[in-house]
Amino acid sequence: MTTGNENAAYENAAYEIRPGVPDVATYRMLRGATGLGAKSVEGSAIGLPNSWYCVTVAHHADTVGMGRIIGDGGCFLQIVDICVLPEHQGQGLGKLIMAELTAELERRAPKGTYVSLIADGDARHLYAKFGFVDPAPASVGMARLL
Repeated sequence: MTTGNENAAYENAAYEIRPGVPDVATYRMLRGATGLGAKSVEGSAIGLPNSWYCVTVAHHADTVGMGRIIGDGGCFLQIVDICVLPEHQGQGLGKLIMAELTAELERRAPKGTYVSLIADGDARHLYAKFGFVDPAPASVGMARLL
């Protein structure tokens, strides 16, 4: 398995993490199949190339997971699209994705960069392992869907 993070020990050779953005169809499939909701073709085509950093997880020739970092690259970054197909969950792939993303943050993001994410359900336990904390009550996450 190739990885840019020497500290991310991962022993299952059936999986390979790769830097890079998936194509629109793969991105939409992963989001739809994992309950994140498939984004529009138009939105995906615009947004994906603007990723600050992205990794995918391959199982043989198939892409089975991904994670992205988006933002301005200096002041604010956000981790999004952490997903693994249901039939590949339980293999530590979410942890592997987060390890790769946080390693890239530590390599490239300027000191003081505000990195945020939205934790759905029990995913907050995974994100806490990488130093993410609930900002409440000082801050409350808010969202608006167009």
